[in-house]
Amino acid sequence: MNKLAIYPGTFDPLTNGHLDIIKRSSKMFQQVVVAVANSESKNPLYSLDQREKMINLALEEHKDEIPNVSCITFSNLLASLAADMKAKVIIRGLRVVSDFEYELQMGYANASLNDSLDTIYFMPTLQNAFISSSIVRSIIVHGGKFSHLVPESIHSYIQQLHTKESQ
Repeated sequence: MNKLAIYPGTFDPLTNGHLDIIKRSSKMFQQVVVAVANSESKNPLYSLDQREKMINLALEEHKDEIPNVSCITFSNLLASLAADMKAKVIIRGLRVVSDFEYELQMGYANASLNDSLDTIYFMPTLQNAFISSSIVRSIIVHGGKFSHLVPESIHSYIQQLHTKESQ
């Protein structure tokens, strides 16, 4: 059994779909590290520190189900991060066909930089298939209801952030 897998992403914000993949992958590996990418080029809605805080809140909220999951941030190449951590497996999610094309290219690119690296792809459960961070961000920005799309702890945290901004 592989001991360590890295689940990288921007997680802007972490959704129930991400959490589903975290829970499922935590059953396959002794340790799963959720690696939050800096991703300044994507112009995230939330800062790196805020995204890391959200993930840690969700991990704490679900600690009984996923005690073997931790969170880090990174700003270097994923293949380099994996080599530094001696990880051999990357976890990614695939929702739609367009995800597959992008993820396939990224998987090959990572393998070309670190030939001991494999990528495992998870399809979301049916109830989470439509959820993406970009949809959640759009709902948040427009003041819509998003509590059913993110873990409860993240919903509360985002509500607090936006209440502070509006004051």
